[in-house]
Amino acid sequence: MFTHVTLGANDVEASQKFYDAVLGALGHQAGTFSDQPRPGVWYMTPRGMLGVVTPRDGEPACHANGGTIGFAAASPEAVIAFAEAGVAAGGTAIEDPAGPRDTPFGKMHLAYLRDPSGNKICAVHRPS
Repeated sequence: MFTHVTLGANDVEASQKFYDAVLGALGHQAGTFSDQPRPGVWYMTPRGMLGVVTPRDGEPACHANGGTIGFAAASPEAVIAFAEAGVAAGGTAIEDPAGPRDTPFGKMHLAYLRDPSGNKICAVHRPS
C-alpha cells in the first residue's frame, strides 16, 4: 500500500540508534544516513522505505497526535525484542506492557513505544 513513510527527528543520531535497535530486533538491516535532500536515516526493504529525517521547513520535529506507525513482527518473541531494544536505545514504553492482547480484530501481540522525538510506533504480530 505504501512506498515510504517519513518521521520527523530532532536528533538524527539518537533516532538512528533507536531505529537501528528496534528494526534490527525485527530482522531489518541498519539504516543508511544521507544528508540529501535533508539530513536523515533511511531503512529500505524490497517493499518500502522508512525515513527518519529533519523537517524540511527547519522547524522542530513533533509527533502526530493520534498517529502510529506499525511494524510487522514475525513472532511474539520479536514483539518483546522490539520493545526491549527500543527502551534500551532511548525510547519510552507506552500503553500496556508488550505482549498478547485481545482486540476487535482477534488476538495479537503488540508493543508500543515513543521514539526519541516522540513519534509513536508499535510492533504487531498477528497469529495465523
